[in-house]
Amino acid sequence: MQVLRSYAEVAKERQRRTNMAEVQIPRVKLGTQGLEVSKLGLGCMSLSGAYNDPLPEEEGISVIKYAFSKGITFFDTADVYGANANEVLLGKALKQLPREKVQVATKFGIAGSFPNIHVKGSPEYVRSCCEASLKRLDVEYIDLYYQHRVDQTVPIEETVGELKKLVEEGKVKYIGLSEPSPDTIRRAHAIHPITALQIEWSLWTRDIEDELVPLCRELGIGIVPYSPLGRGFFGGKGVLENMPASSGLTAHHPRFRAENIGKNKSIYDRVESLAKKHQCTPPQLALAWVLHQGNDVVPIPGTTKIKNLDQNLGALAVKLSERDLREISEAVPIDDVAGGRYYNGLEHISWKFANTPPKDSRISI
Repeated sequence: MQVLRSYAEVAKERQRRTNMAEVQIPRVKLGTQGLEVSKLGLGCMSLSGAYNDPLPEEEGISVIKYAFSKGITFFDTADVYGANANEVLLGKALKQLPREKVQVATKFGIAGSFPNIHVKGSPEYVRSCCEASLKRLDVEYIDLYYQHRVDQTVPIEETVGELKKLVEEGKVKYIGLSEPSPDTIRRAHAIHPITALQIEWSLWTRDIEDELVPLCRELGIGIVPYSPLGRGFFGGKGVLENMPASSGLTAHHPRFRAENIGKNKSIYDRVESLAKKHQCTPPQLALAWVLHQGNDVVPIPGTTKIKNLDQNLGALAVKLSERDLREISEAVPIDDVAGGRYYNGLEHISWKFANTPPKDSRISI
């Protein structure tokens, strides 16, 4: 009987294979509106803290520049990340990169700080946030501007109507939504084409597959999965190592609590076993699974470490057949996952509740 090689041996071989030939990041169309991005993006939130301590500015800029040097051109931020600091950081990095070759995505709509947050989507708020983001990023336009969460008190037609004006003024190139309901997507898309949906999607978070994914494909909307590594779980967070004191938001997440993380370890073990079979690491397999969900799917894993960024890039070299994808999916039955996917007390701002009031017929867009 053949003995499976150790995790270290597999990782070493993968690194050796990666060093032999640089991984080429494909370019893909995000949706059908014309926005072209790298197949793998970089979520910049953690550079300014959230799940960890913020990096010193120069280190954060170095991570962004390194990602670009490897072929990543799609960078994701938001006004709320680091209380505006993340946009400033990305803006400084952009000064050292060719702006025309970078796709900047940022967001508006969340005010306050965890766990005391509230959502805003009035036209006045949309415009003021956009103007502020342009100034912090120090750019003339935003490539992809998302509503970060849906304001359930404001008709989506009003919010997207203002976004449409910003597109017409050249301040925004494309519009996106994050965590919207199906009804909100349809109504928004009727006002102005929606280019991308940002939503959580990973091996242990697949609740979007029955409704949102088919809807996006019907309407020609690209999908940008955040937390494609399960908020670090498939990288071993909380499983291979104890939760660090600086883990920030992760420590509050239901799936990482003591009563759940032990149950979820069996999920990690199964993925680790399959990763050995595919001669890659568990995070590479988990990310490769997301990457294989379609050419219209562009995950944005975040990291503060170059070695983790290199590992994420290695996921692009992992080739999976339809049979492999089924086997990996079946290794992580959703009913086996212990704990909800959303922070306690904030479930109401997830996509399942993100409807808005009917549009007032007196309002003209």
